[in-house]
Amino acid sequence: MAVPVIDIQGLWRVYESAAGLTTVLRGVSLQVERGEFLTIMGPSGSGKSTLMNTLGCLDRPTAGSYRLEGVETSELADDDLAYVRSTRLGFVFQSFNLMPKNTVLRNVMLPLVYCNVPARERELRAWKALKAVALPDEYYLHRANELSGGQMQRVAIARALVNDPAIILADEPTGNLDTATGELVMNTFRRLQQRGKTIVLITHDAEVAAWGDRTVHIRDGRLLSDEQERAVRARLAAGEKDVAQAVGAPGDAPADGPAADPAAETAVLAASPAKEATSL
Repeated sequence: MAVPVIDIQGLWRVYESAAGLTTVLRGVSLQVERGEFLTIMGPSGSGKSTLMNTLGCLDRPTAGSYRLEGVETSELADDDLAYVRSTRLGFVFQSFNLMPKNTVLRNVMLPLVYCNVPARERELRAWKALKAVALPDEYYLHRANELSGGQMQRVAIARALVNDPAIILADEPTGNLDTATGELVMNTFRRLQQRGKTIVLITHDAEVAAWGDRTVHIRDGRLLSDEQERAVRARLAAGEKDVAQAVGAPGDAPADGPAADPAAETAVLAASPAKEATSL
């Protein structure tokens, strides 16, 4: 049986603030198969950015297990995690995060500089990545600030591809784009999936989420299936004010894996000293 490329079991994330400890992820369990296109939907404050940071090895969970391509990430040192981020993961952001005065080609080559790739090979790999996102080559020597929003996002996707990662993590990649341009970007992700890439994409837009093979929802730090999310919305629309109660009772099964329960949360909080928590 194939090992899931992402395998999260019972994941918790607790932060410290001036008000005390805040639980952002509550016993999240999720599996993503190699080559799958998964979309994650959730409102602001639901925990989706924290989940994405954890998937990207940018943040360590307070408790639980995260196995990436079969490797338990909690056992990796910081240098090892940096290597994983630079070679196995590609990141795409809503705000593009390009160097505005650098050319398109230099923007895409940038991750290779930190991997000590020779200059000629950097250029060839950047050229190939830009071809993969269907950006016409007449733009390669343009500065990033001379491009349209859709073109900048395709450059950002090319930069995420340049190290040939197994997994692409995209956080609201169409959030700053109009509908037609967003569709072009989503078609780019679809082509990448067809070439064997695993895509995990966060969005608040149901039309964007529909591009995925599967959609899970996150609310109050818990993952929900489509059916559970519909039930939550129906109960809230009916006037139920307790959102936590609407998400489900402790025994209700989430999108993947067993549900978290209050006793588990109490145990995690008790075992989370303030010095190990990161400030909000």
